[in-house]
Amino acid sequence: MTFDLPYRPRRLRRTENLRAMVQETHLTASQLVYPMFIEEGITDDTPISSMPGIFRHPEATMDKAVKEVYAAGIRSILLFGVSHHKDATGSDSLKHDGLLARMITRAKEACPDMTVISDNCFCEYTSHGHCGVLTPDGHVHNDHTLENLAQQAYVCAKAGADVVAPSAMMDGQIAAIRAKLDAEGYEHTPVMAYASKFASGLYGPFRAAAGCELKGDRKTYQMDPANAREALREAELDEAEGADILMVKPGMFYLDILARLRSQTHLPLAAYQVSGEYSMMCYAFQNGALDEKRVVMESMTSLRRAGADIILTYFAPKVARWLQE
Repeated sequence: MTFDLPYRPRRLRRTENLRAMVQETHLTASQLVYPMFIEEGITDDTPISSMPGIFRHPEATMDKAVKEVYAAGIRSILLFGVSHHKDATGSDSLKHDGLLARMITRAKEACPDMTVISDNCFCEYTSHGHCGVLTPDGHVHNDHTLENLAQQAYVCAKAGADVVAPSAMMDGQIAAIRAKLDAEGYEHTPVMAYASKFASGLYGPFRAAAGCELKGDRKTYQMDPANAREALREAELDEAEGADILMVKPGMFYLDILARLRSQTHLPLAAYQVSGEYSMMCYAFQNGALDEKRVVMESMTSLRRAGADIILTYFAPKVARWLQE
């Protein structure tokens, strides 16, 4: 008896080599970025209770931490400063001898071959925890913040940052930063835009880690989680303003945005697996609900499959070691 059926690919037995040959999505350590927290004024690594396995590293000994990350196979880091010199405008981050500039320079001196990315925002350096200059009625003033963001990016580039990554979500921030960098002779410093950064509930552990708790919320300048088309428009505007890399944040909860953006642009795309996504998985691993290596690697594959060229993740050192095995 014969059946006139359409052709269907067979699930053939595959050797490991054959499986690798036909695998559609691949992950390498070079695609990973490790976010690190650097705190001034402390002497020992301080565990972050809401983020198992993650620490605040002392500024004085951050060289050791950076070298350990490099030895694990990671070649790119994103630095977050935990400041003890906060004020209403985050002015310490605008100084060439402030914490932001110091930790960038120190990281480059410790590992000259490490790609050091600066987080360009103010929530870690302001006393109120918002991402910019506040008006008397408590709202972030977009245009005043743009001036500060441009200066902050220049400070980072001069300190040795290989990439500047504005995350404040101010309208026009890419154009302002690009103009300042070009005017100061840093026209070759790339800008990684937090292009589609959502007002997510998944940032809680990060805010505790970076010491940027705030009253209220950031819904007036971050993206509405319900708005996909608006997120794509924001990314399109950042690209038009001169962004070199576009980011989606959070990553795992917004794979649809990442995939749609991949079909919209030819720029490299980054996805940030944020603190809440990291912590949720860690708690499941600690309680035996999920297999750590299998699930983490699956999460990495999902981000790559959706279109990410770059993945920012707190699992980066572990993933790099697993890839070496």
